[in-house]
Amino acid sequence: MEMTMCFPLLLLICSLSTAQLQSDNETVPHHAESQGGEPTNVSEHQQTCPQDIHAVLREMSASLAEQRVETRHLQRENEAQAAQLRELELQKTEMDMLKLQQQVQAAELITVKARSNVTENQVEALKRDGEVKQVAFSASLWASGTETIGPFNIESNLVFRYVFSNIGNAYNPNTGFFIAPVRGAYHFEFYVYGPGDPTHRSGAMLFKNGERVCIAFQHQTSGWATSSNGATLLLEVGDVVFLRLWANSMICDSRNHHSTFSGHLLFTTM
Repeated sequence: MEMTMCFPLLLLICSLSTAQLQSDNETVPHHAESQGGEPTNVSEHQQTCPQDIHAVLREMSASLAEQRVETRHLQRENEAQAAQLRELELQKTEMDMLKLQQQVQAAELITVKARSNVTENQVEALKRDGEVKQVAFSASLWASGTETIGPFNIESNLVFRYVFSNIGNAYNPNTGFFIAPVRGAYHFEFYVYGPGDPTHRSGAMLFKNGERVCIAFQHQTSGWATSSNGATLLLEVGDVVFLRLWANSMICDSRNHHSTFSGHLLFTTM
């Protein structure tokens, strides 16, 4: 671009110089005559013109060099600005990515909070279910003293009033009934302690609702007799399990808690 602009100027200068030389050549004879016929040295004029051209060329070369320097400087500035622009674009892209990541993280945090709330609710529900599923009891006939129950002509319900434990409160010490709080498999055990007697035995029966399940029975004529039994039952919610004294039987208990009734939930079922 620099050479394109300077080349016409160079041609113009050369044309002017050539015209000047022709003008000088035409005027030299007249001037020589006015000086008394002495001829003028034309070569001096011819030497001056090339010197002027060289001076102009040197100035033009210097100007071109300065322009080249300025062009390189502008190119470096443009490159630096382009690099800064690319850096800014890169930073903008990174900022956009960070914003997007923040939005994703915010959405994930909301999801985690929602899941946490669900988990907490599930834990609370499991705790409540666990409390219901933790079912166990054990009780004896009397808290203190010694007392014998029976014999009676008919079967009679036994109420074990001294409670060792009653987890889940499924056993009622006022009625002697165990009422199943959840559907599941339960295991029950009972021990019968009674005095030896020639005409009366010691025995008790385990009932589920109105159905006899099993019996603990012992008969000896003197001393003391102990018998026991147990069973695992599948119970529905509300099923009732209890003990009855065998007809014409006796059962005894003291502060040593010989006669007991116990049960616990093994596992729940669907």
